[in-house]
Amino acid sequence: MTTDEIEAQVREFLVSNFLFDPNAALAAGDSLLENGVVDSTGMLEVIQFLEATFDIQVDDMEVLPENLDSVRNLTNFIVRKRTAAAVAAA
Repeated sequence: MTTDEIEAQVREFLVSNFLFDPNAALAAGDSLLENGVVDSTGMLEVIQFLEATFDIQVDDMEVLPENLDSVRNLTNFIVRKRTAAAVAAA
């Protein structure tokens, strides 16, 4: 799965579950919390989505804005987690 495909899945999840408007503008770097896209409860839903969809485990210490607070941050986080898992499995 490419980075672009991951970003598209993340964006689709956020738009369909939180914005409800397929035409809503959601720039890759926009803060999900500051822009009211998700709240703390919504972030738990995002984490569950990441774990189920991308087969990663989000540790409590990783629940940080630099990992989860934008489409770009989420995408980069997923890529890092999947790369680390692949390296560990090799």
